Amino acid sequence: MPALGKVVVLGAGNIGGSLAQRLAEADVAQEVVLIDIVDGLPQGKALDIAESAPILGFSTRVTGATTLDAVRGAEVVVETAGLARKPGMSRSDLLEKNAAIVGAHADAVRAGAPGAVCLVVTNPVDVMTAFFRERSGLPPARVFGESGTLDAARFRTFVAEALQVAPRDVTAFVLGTHGDTMVPILSLSSVGGVPLTRLLPADRLQAIVERTKQGGAEVVNLLKTGSAYYAPTASQAEIVSAVAGDAHRLLSVSAHLDGAFGERDVYIGVPAVIGRAGVERVVEVDLSPEERSAFGASVRAVRDDLAILARLGGRG
Repeated sequence: MPALGKVVVLGAGNIGGSLAQRLAEADVAQEVVLIDIVDGLPQGKALDIAESAPILGFSTRVTGATTLDAVRGAEVVVETAGLARKPGMSRSDLLEKNAAIVGAHADAVRAGAPGAVCLVVTNPVDVMTAFFRERSGLPPARVFGESGTLDAARFRTFVAEALQVAPRDVTAFVLGTHGDTMVPILSLSSVGGVPLTRLLPADRLQAIVERTKQGGAEVVNLLKTGSAYYAPTASQAEIVSAVAGDAHRLLSVSAHLDGAFGERDVYIGVPAVIGRAGVERVVEVDLSPEERSAFGASVRAVRDDLAILARLGGRG
């Protein structure tokens, strides 16, 4: 029996469609609903996924909708909708446009699914997660963002390639923002329990860190059009599965800080225990002076974006 009744995925683009497929195949919910404003897109993708059920053996019902009324009764909501930054678009433009989309969705959750746990994917994810929580009025524990789980997966992949080991044997945590100011915590990274700093020289580790920071851009540059969605949706499905199964998984997510790491009233990527209630607790870890400085820079970057959004009238 699936652990959840209804999961709603907001946005039926590559991310939303792929995530709906992963969640259906994992049988985490009785129903997965794709919502998008483009008529036919969510319905078509939902039907396509549903028609794979006899082959793959899942029982989840997959449907599509174009109105936010379909959010009603959701136990988990995943916000994937939003625009990618395009040439000539300022950061203010991106913040304003995505805040308009996320704000409308948060209003729908407040009205129709006030008990939901919400995972935000829309970029810039730390800022949009904070905005979604504020607009929805949900408790901070029930609104969090995809962040270091994806970045750590990329980091683990690159380490596995460098050492020619199984990716699943590589453990890593990435803190901070999802982007250039992310902070891989090398002291907590290992392969089969062996500290990574004993397996790779400092210069190779730094090269892997830099490649991880550019992980999304590397995919975009190769694709020429579009962006990554296979690894991101694997990360998102892992998080949703942790909620569905009340698994108490320790994952890197964009969580609300209320004193941890010396920060308050900000969303940023940190290790957190994830279960049915959302973020059960943030796990504070020791940081080196260099890591703490980098983490502080990440927090300042998020606060700067929140200030821009506030000036645009996007908050509240």
